[in-house]
Amino acid sequence: MSSSTPGSPRRAVSTAGRSKTKRRKPPKSPDGTMSLSDHIRELRTRVIISLIAFSIGTVVGFAWFQVSVGPIQSLGEILRGPYCSVDPDLRADFTMRDECRLLVTSPFEMFLLRMKVGALAGAVLASPVWLYQLWAFVTPGLKKNERKWTVTFVVLAVTLFIVGACLAYFIVDIGLEFLITMASDVAVAGLNAHSYFRFLLALVLIFGISFEVPLILGLLNIMGVVSYDQLKDKRRIIIVLLFIFAAVMTPGQDPFSMVVLALSLILLVEGALQFTRFNDKRRKKQRPDWMDVDDEHASTLSTQPGGVDAPQPIADPSATAQVRPTAPTAPVNSAGAISQPGGVSQPNPIAQPGQVSPSQPGDQEPSSSYGSAPSSHFDDVL
Repeated sequence: MSSSTPGSPRRAVSTAGRSKTKRRKPPKSPDGTMSLSDHIRELRTRVIISLIAFSIGTVVGFAWFQVSVGPIQSLGEILRGPYCSVDPDLRADFTMRDECRLLVTSPFEMFLLRMKVGALAGAVLASPVWLYQLWAFVTPGLKKNERKWTVTFVVLAVTLFIVGACLAYFIVDIGLEFLITMASDVAVAGLNAHSYFRFLLALVLIFGISFEVPLILGLLNIMGVVSYDQLKDKRRIIIVLLFIFAAVMTPGQDPFSMVVLALSLILLVEGALQFTRFNDKRRKKQRPDWMDVDDEHASTLSTQPGGVDAPQPIADPSATAQVRPTAPTAPVNSAGAISQPGGVSQPNPIAQPGQVSPSQPGDQEPSSSYGSAPSSHFDDVL
């Protein structure tokens, strides 16, 4: 049983009389702005989704390691192929039946090896999911016309990783044969499973991740971090850095793998540079002309007075204000003041020293007593 009123959140009322309020997700901002807590919450959600996809892919890879599906060989047979393609005279035969097998020297080595291979296969199988989650976390900070690259980014990322992994798989047998033949006259190669798979998986992973470098470069150009003008004069430095990167990252340290990785990266980076060149030209055509004008010259305001912002003249107060007549003030009687005709009171004159005012008829002489000073008109004023 449920009840709701307009303007209030929905409440699901249970039979016991308790009510539970459904939490509604806050509406997303149209411009993509989010608070710090919203960013952390979204990052947690996308990491959880990526981990779930990675776990499912790991389970599939773990089962695929020893199981063949129709014409598709098992993952273990596929990974063992480059080692078995080496000349049989250069590798040891542990079965005495001319079978290509690897050596295992510890009880848990095969289980751990199978888990590692399954995890790598899970990362490759789940790459469309976690690459999309990574891009979806970044796109809210981009403009609307930049978000259209979402599908293109995911497809290119998966394609480049698979191409790099396949290239590493097809050249690993050449690198192995080069390394094994260096001392074939005095020793025979008896590789154990742990060393061989670690070498193979490291090479596949390095090639796959390295092939994402041009994609990252193009992504930075789309976001406006780097431009073609910043990179076009640094081609020689980039080539040297790519050769150093290939020499350091290739696990076998054989020259063939290093050269193949370096040349592949140079071609891919050059393609990324051409993409940045095309994208900068397209962006420059769509850029308004007023954005290229200096800030000091961008305004079209005139320095001459006039227009809306011009100061207005101050009006003459005598032309607008009307003088109103004021009423005469009432007479104020104060001590010692004599009221004159016309309503104006004049103060009683103060006698100068040495002058004696004549006595008027009707004036009474002030009484004097012993020890008191005679009174005068000056006292009345005070």
